[in-house]
Amino acid sequence: MFYGINYIQIDETNIQELIADLETPAFGFEKKLVIVKNSGLFTKEGKRQNSVLKELKEKVYNYFKNNIEEIKEYNIVIFIEEEIEKNSLYKLIEKSGKVCAFEKQTPSQIISRLKAIFNGYKVNIEDSTIKYLIESCGTSMQELINESRKLIEYAGENGIIHKEEVDLLCIKEVNAVIFTLTDSLGKKDINSALNTLKDLIYNKEPVQKILITLYNHFKKIYFTKLAIEEKKDVAQVLNLKPNQLFLVNKYKGQANYFEKQELRNILEELILLDKNSKIGLIDLNIGLESILSKYCS
Repeated sequence: MFYGINYIQIDETNIQELIADLETPAFGFEKKLVIVKNSGLFTKEGKRQNSVLKELKEKVYNYFKNNIEEIKEYNIVIFIEEEIEKNSLYKLIEKSGKVCAFEKQTPSQIISRLKAIFNGYKVNIEDSTIKYLIESCGTSMQELINESRKLIEYAGENGIIHKEEVDLLCIKEVNAVIFTLTDSLGKKDINSALNTLKDLIYNKEPVQKILITLYNHFKKIYFTKLAIEEKKDVAQVLNLKPNQLFLVNKYKGQANYFEKQELRNILEELILLDKNSKIGLIDLNIGLESILSKYCS
């Protein structure tokens, strides 16, 4: 396959070239493969939507409508979209081609898949431990399978996996570590909070990334606090996906550690730290340690 001849890649940056690419022959080949990823052609139309994109949507729809058989004869077109509105173009493609929807797995589905993998190697593990593995390592199946392989090799046939083995062997997702750090902060355990921060830095997590993750985490805790006060659905307020609903109780628990104003103060101090570090007034490491120490006192 030759890129630019019988293999074309399209995304939102060059979507305006789609029609021209479809009309260009695949020199020396029967057909072209055209991959269109996150094009914006299927996004929900709103008042603020770019007029150029609206015009392009209509143009692409009309082109497909009038030339669908010719397009299919000389091209294999695959749309890969994370955001879908079932507009006229979607319905046309659904009628003329094939639409496949890949839904996010729920925690129970992920647990079942991992349980089957452990059972296949005759390694014993409780559902609660698998749930802890997911909470620690995230919901990416590839990452979870990689971590599960470590645990299977460690335990061996007829072995048993506990939470202790997960803590010992698995690489935890940054967000999971931030939960641990926040628990220490809420419990006023300064040594544990600082050690967790140092472990992140030791594992070569960029300090700027730690700052941003910490800020986003406390913002979610703040929104959780507001949602609880206003009796709103926390999952909806935080825009959690179905496979992230297990986080609701964790955010609620951590929201109980802090007063609303205290959370606002932490967010403001993290913003100020970001600004001051960029103009050379303070080192990020020192600034983060200072903020953690302040709210552990």
